[in-house]
Amino acid sequence: MLCRISLCGRTSLRLAPTLGCLASRQKHTLPDLTYDYGALQPHISAEIMQLHHSKHHAAYVNNLNIAEEKYAEALAKEDVTAQVSLQPALRFNGGGHINHSIFWTNLSPNGGGEPQGELLEAIKRDFGSFDKFKEKLTALSVGVQGSGWGWLGYNKDSNRLQVTACSNQDPLQGTTGLIPLLGIDVWEHAYYLQYKNVRPDYLKAIWNVINWENVTERYRSCKK
Repeated sequence: MLCRISLCGRTSLRLAPTLGCLASRQKHTLPDLTYDYGALQPHISAEIMQLHHSKHHAAYVNNLNIAEEKYAEALAKEDVTAQVSLQPALRFNGGGHINHSIFWTNLSPNGGGEPQGELLEAIKRDFGSFDKFKEKLTALSVGVQGSGWGWLGYNKDSNRLQVTACSNQDPLQGTTGLIPLLGIDVWEHAYYLQYKNVRPDYLKAIWNVINWENVTERYRSCKK
């Protein structure tokens, strides 16, 4: 079950099979973009953005709501077998909703370049330089086998930045404990219409639209 919780000052989602959450549950909705589908061109085409947002992300939201309804019924019936069987759908569609909701805010038609201030200093501290960080996250993202995500996350215990990759739609925090700051979608639906099977070209281009203001805001929020 996905319940809304506060995370670093933000509304987030977490798997939590509680009756209290079920009782007050509201359906998840597709978040609006703050820019037009064509705003990230030429780096990401309008066609990709429209399909990615209005079809793929919308499908995760729809299927998540369906899975939660079924899960609520299983809880009411105390049907543990049904509850267990629904966990993969909750993880996949819930993760897809969480990941994409972060991804859209990580992008901006006014993005690119380098972050400034404390985030840049933290990147230099933990990776040596911005270029080394960029190379490391790009390499991890290129190397994802099949579908998945490349992530920059914050480790609250060590007060350090880390990069990692997650398979399929596994959410970063739910699978690694890292708080997500920047996610790069490397599912083929994120780039195939424009870049075909050349994932490295897509990853080279996406740095031109990274919204460092958003990433910095996430970093500051999680340090409080």
